[in-house]
Amino acid sequence: MKIDVTSFDGQKAGSIELSDDVFGLEPRKDLIFRMIRWQLAKRRAGTHAVKNRAEIARTGKKMYKQKGTGGARHGSGRAPQFRGGGRAFGPQVRSHDHDLPKKVRQLALKHALSAKAKDGGIVVWENAALKEPKTKILAGGFAKSGLSSALIIDGAAPEKNFALAARNIPLIDVLPVEGVNVYDIIRREKLVLTRAAVDALEARLK
Repeated sequence: MKIDVTSFDGQKAGSIELSDDVFGLEPRKDLIFRMIRWQLAKRRAGTHAVKNRAEIARTGKKMYKQKGTGGARHGSGRAPQFRGGGRAFGPQVRSHDHDLPKKVRQLALKHALSAKAKDGGIVVWENAALKEPKTKILAGGFAKSGLSSALIIDGAAPEKNFALAARNIPLIDVLPVEGVNVYDIIRREKLVLTRAAVDALEARLK
C-alpha cells in the first residue's frame, strides 16, 4: 500500500510503501472490541466498596421483643432494611483485569491499524519536530492540513519541542511508538505516523 508522506502543515515530502501484513488486513471488529475492553478493564481501580452488615458499628442487641408488637420480627439493627444498616450485595474491592493472550493483543493492533488505513485515516509525516515549542505554530499547521482529532506516533521518544507545543491542543495526543494502543487509535479520527514510527511498527508486528 503506497501513501504520500507530508509535513505537519500539509506539504508533500515523498511517498512510502506500507506493509500489507500490518496495514492491509481485513479489519475484524470482534478483535478490536476485545482489545478495547481489556484495556479499559485494566484502567479500572476497583477500589469502590460499601459496608455490609458485618462491618456496621451498631449494637447487635435485639431491637424489640419477638412477639406482641404487631410488626415483623427483627433481631439486629444492622440489617440492610434499616437506616444505617449494612448494604446488601454492594460492591467490594476487586480487580477488573481479565486475561487476553499476547498474540491476540498483537493481532488486534494490526487490525486497528488496518481499519484506519482502510478508512483513509492514516497520515504519514517525514518527522514530528519543531524549532521552538510554540502551540500557535503547530495549531496553524494542523489547520492547513485539516487535522482536528489525531493520535500522533513518533519514534522511540517524541521530539521535546513538538510534544510541548501539542499538549495544549484539544483532541491531539502524542505518544512514542512503544505507547501505541488500540483504544487511542480508534478514538481519534486520524492516526499520524512518522517514518520512524512506520519502520518501528513494521519491524515489531511483521
